[in-house]
Amino acid sequence: MIALSCIAPGTAPLYLSRMTLEDHLGDIIRKAREAANVNVDAAAQAGGLSADQLQQLEKSGETAKQPDLARLGSLVQLNGQKLQAIAKGWLPKPVELANWREVRQVTTEGEGYTVNAYLVWDEVNREAAIFDTGWDPAPILKIIDENQLQPKHLFITHSHDDHIAGLAKIRERFPKIRIHSGSKHAPPDQRNRANDFIHLGNLRITNRETPGHAEDGVTYIVGNFPEDASNIAIVGDCIFAGSMGRGFQSTDLLKQKVREQIFTLPADTIICPGHGPLTTVGEEKAHNPFF
Repeated sequence: MIALSCIAPGTAPLYLSRMTLEDHLGDIIRKAREAANVNVDAAAQAGGLSADQLQQLEKSGETAKQPDLARLGSLVQLNGQKLQAIAKGWLPKPVELANWREVRQVTTEGEGYTVNAYLVWDEVNREAAIFDTGWDPAPILKIIDENQLQPKHLFITHSHDDHIAGLAKIRERFPKIRIHSGSKHAPPDQRNRANDFIHLGNLRITNRETPGHAEDGVTYIVGNFPEDASNIAIVGDCIFAGSMGRGFQSTDLLKQKVREQIFTLPADTIICPGHGPLTTVGEEKAHNPFF
């Protein structure tokens, strides 16, 4: 049976008391508004708010006046109906992990916010793969010790500090661990190749390039063979439950890659994001207002 544990649960922004998503309603609107290059006054007018009310909404996720989310969403390239569902407290359905072996979500905090890393292993030979390091790899190392695992691979979704802050400590502890990265600046033996197909006992790991949030963005697909289980997609900051990462490189490119590389996966594929709760491809296609 699968066991999923969150270490040091995060304190993600809330929309009212029910929201446990990484981004509250205002975060989503602000990200979309800035990506669409729409100023506060124009967005506020579309939403039927004053500029101060919109800024309060973007800051806290709350506003005393109900905004016109259909018109505001249309202006900033968000789906108004899906945005309204977020405002009413939408959350992804609980993810079913019963067909998997072992996976852990490890959440650590630094610089005022939290980030997820993941640890996956084969229960027979105890070979393990680490996906990102988080701010502090100590919880990952503790799970490794408690379960007598043999880390063979470290996969980096992208090279932003919160995702690789523990890299040196992991390499110090496991000097032979093989590092996989999408960065063109990485040593040749660490760069992902398009046809990489890595076995970890009964697990198999492939990669898909998903730049946009970061130039070296990568999504890793973990399959459980031979069981007929849903794949896991470890996506970094490409997409979150109900939101997505900022397009530091290009928001349009990021959306394109999510559609091409993530939304083309089966609907029951489990999305393991760099921030916020687990979700699925089907949930995000149906409910994410950026798409």
